[in-house]
Amino acid sequence: METEDPGLPSKEGMDLAEQKAGLDSTEAGGDEPLSVLDEQGEPLTTQNNGPLSVVDGKGDVQEELSDAREELSDKDMSDSASTDNTLEDSSEFNRPIMMDSGPSEEEIAQHRPASHRDEDVTAENWRAHRKHVFVLSEAGKPIYSRYGNEEALSSTMGVMMALVSFIQSGDNSIRSIYSDDRKLIFVQQGPLVLVSVSRTLQSEQQLRQELLYVYYQIISMLTQASINRIFEKKKNYDLRRLLTGSEKILDRLLNLVESDPCFLLGAVRCLPLPASLRDSLGTLLQKAITPNLVFSILVARSQLVTTVQEKTVIDDCRLEPTDLHLLLNLIGATSAFQTGEIWTPICLPRFNPDCYFYAYISYLDAKCTVCLILLSTDKESFYSVSDCKKRIEEGMRTQNYLQALSSDLRSPSYSVGLVGVPDLRHFMYKPLDIPDNYRQLPQFTSPELEGPYCSESERHRLFDLYHYLHSRIHSTSRPLRLIYHVAEKETLLAWVTSKFELYTCFSPLVTKAGAINVLTKLLRWIKKEEDRLFIRYPPKYSTTPNPSKGSKGGRTDGAENGFFGVL
Repeated sequence: METEDPGLPSKEGMDLAEQKAGLDSTEAGGDEPLSVLDEQGEPLTTQNNGPLSVVDGKGDVQEELSDAREELSDKDMSDSASTDNTLEDSSEFNRPIMMDSGPSEEEIAQHRPASHRDEDVTAENWRAHRKHVFVLSEAGKPIYSRYGNEEALSSTMGVMMALVSFIQSGDNSIRSIYSDDRKLIFVQQGPLVLVSVSRTLQSEQQLRQELLYVYYQIISMLTQASINRIFEKKKNYDLRRLLTGSEKILDRLLNLVESDPCFLLGAVRCLPLPASLRDSLGTLLQKAITPNLVFSILVARSQLVTTVQEKTVIDDCRLEPTDLHLLLNLIGATSAFQTGEIWTPICLPRFNPDCYFYAYISYLDAKCTVCLILLSTDKESFYSVSDCKKRIEEGMRTQNYLQALSSDLRSPSYSVGLVGVPDLRHFMYKPLDIPDNYRQLPQFTSPELEGPYCSESERHRLFDLYHYLHSRIHSTSRPLRLIYHVAEKETLLAWVTSKFELYTCFSPLVTKAGAINVLTKLLRWIKKEEDRLFIRYPPKYSTTPNPSKGSKGGRTDGAENGFFGVL
C-alpha cells in the first residue's frame, strides 16, 4: 500500500525556457507488503505504541537504552518480529536480503564503452545495470536515459508510454510493475513521465523519491510553469532541445542518490567545525547583505559550512534539503562554475517550482573547495551581490578563516575511530529535535567509509542494507522503531525516536547486548560533539526592501534564461 506523492502547486510563472526555443494515482501490478507470520502461520497483529523515550538535554541515555534492551531481549519477543510493531529482528526473514541478478558493476565497467551514452541498448551489459532511469513526455518523446542513447531507446519508451496510456484509459494510473528480480516504478508529473527499472533492494517509495529528484533537477533548470506551457502548446515538443548539455547533471545526481546518505535521510551534511569558527563565519555572512538578498550559503566540498536566511522569508518557509542538494549537484557537475563569478537564474523547486532566483556563485580558494552561494530575487543586483562576496572574502582573509577552513578540509569528514568503539564500522545519525522557531535545515552526520567498504561493490552493498533498513523503519503499512539485522558480513541496527534517527553498522560477531553497549558510547559521543557536527542556531538577517511575505521569493518576469550558457 503506497502513499501518494504530493503534487506540486500550480502558479503563474515566467516562461524563460519557452522564449529560448497533482496526480491522483492507485497501484497497478504492485505486490503486497511483506507479512510476518506467527508460529501458527497467522499474520501478527500490529499497532503503533508511539516513540521510545529519548535522550534528554543532559545527554542521559540510560533510560532509552534500557528500553531498547527490553525490546531487543529474546525473553520479550519472538525471533521473527515483535507483536507490537515496535521492533523487528530481521535476521530470521525468509525473504532474501541480497539479490544476485547478473554481473557486478566492476564486471560491467570492463565492457562499458568510453561513454555510457554510446552503450548498445541491445547488449546484455546494458540490461545488467543495477538501475535504469528514463524520462519521456506524454507523447512518448524520449527526454533522458541514464544509460544508452535516447534515440535508440525511443521504441522502449514508446512501450512505457503505451502502458501508462492503457491504464489511464480505464480511469486509473500505473504506479509499479514487479517481476522476479526487478521493479518498474512510474511517476507522472504534469507532462513528464519518469520510469525507474531497478534490481536493488530499494523500496518502491525510495525509488519514487529518486524519480522526483530527477524531476526536480529538470525543474531547477527550466521551471515547472515553463514546461507546462510548452507542452500545452505543443504536446510532441522535444524537450531535449532545452536540456542539451544537462545530461551530465542528471547522471551525477543519479550516482549520488545511490551512495550519498543525504538523499536517503532527506538532510544535509555539515562540515565538522569548531562552533566558534562556524559562528564567526555566520556572523560574517550576516553582515554582508544587500536588498533582495534572500539566502547566503557557504559550502566546502559539498558539505554545509553555514547558511544565513532573510528573516521575512524564514517566517514564511525555509530552504529545503532537496533544493540545496539540487543546487550543489548543479555546481559540482558544471566545471564552468569554477572559472570565476557566475550569475545565473536557478529555480528551487521545493521553495517555488515556478520562479527563478538569481544565484551568484563563486569559489573562494584556488583549489575550488570553498564555495559561496548568494541567492537574490533581483536580476539586476549582480554588482551589489558581488560586493557582498568581496566583503565576505576580505573578512575571511583578514581573520584567517579561509586558512582555518582549509585545515579542516584535509580530511573531508572524520573517522569512526574517534568514537572509540572497535566494533563500530559506520553510522548515520540525524537529529530530529529541531526548534521550530529556527526553521533550520534538517542535518545528519556520518564518518568516512573505511575498510572493508573501500571498493565500489562493497559500498553499494552497505548502502543496499541501509536502504533496506530505512524502508522497513518508514514502511507505510508497518512502520518500525527498532531493527536488529544480522547480514552475511556485518550486523546492523536501526533506531528511530522522537529526537533522532540512527543507523549503525557493526562487525559481524556483535550481539544484541553488544550493539546496545556501543549505542551508549556513540550517543554520548554525538551529544558531546554536536556543536561541532551540526548548526544548532542558524543566524538570520534583514534586508530592505524585504521580499513580500507569502510570495515565496523568486522572479517571474520574462528575463532571458542564462543558465544554459554556463553548461
